Amino acid sequence: MTRAETFARPDARVATLTKIRNLKMSRSSHAYVRGSTVKFYEWLEGQKNGSIPSGPPVWICGDCHVGNLGPVANASGQIEIQIRDLDQTVVGNPAHDLIRLGLSLASAARGSDLPGVTTAKMLEQMMDGYEKSFEPDFHEESDVKMPESIRLVSKKAVAASWQSLAEERIKDARPTIPLGRRFWPISKAEKREN
Repeated sequence: MTRAETFARPDARVATLTKIRNLKMSRSSHAYVRGSTVKFYEWLEGQKNGSIPSGPPVWICGDCHVGNLGPVANASGQIEIQIRDLDQTVVGNPAHDLIRLGLSLASAARGSDLPGVTTAKMLEQMMDGYEKSFEPDFHEESDVKMPESIRLVSKKAVAASWQSLAEERIKDARPTIPLGRRFWPISKAEKREN
């Protein structure tokens, strides 16, 4: 196989990426939930009026699942676990993000063979935290106790520097994007679009 045959032609990328996504989604229910945003919103559209709580239209993630949460530095340099993938943000019903996150948590727990009681407790904690955030005397810094697992992820994120991340991800001294499964060469027409 030649190098050119390794990568999808620009006109075949959508079909190739769809095939790759579908293969990933077939591996587990959690992967399916992550890759099926369109199906999720089709399902929401099919629900009876009033069956989903209606909140005021606000900016929502639009694709709120466990894989899109992670450590992010706030304005004062402190690390917090937040939504870090905002490419599908829309103005919409906040219940949509909560339902999608709950579905993601439940499918991840199910895929990890956690007991149903643990899954229920996770979802209960998610809803409790959401409701508490609306209380007039709520203060995130003092009212939210960070679980040990989150504390460990945050500590690792704080310790990372741009240099350690670069060493971990870049194989040679020249900062180039390695072509392969995740990155394909761009066509001449795409280069001209810069």
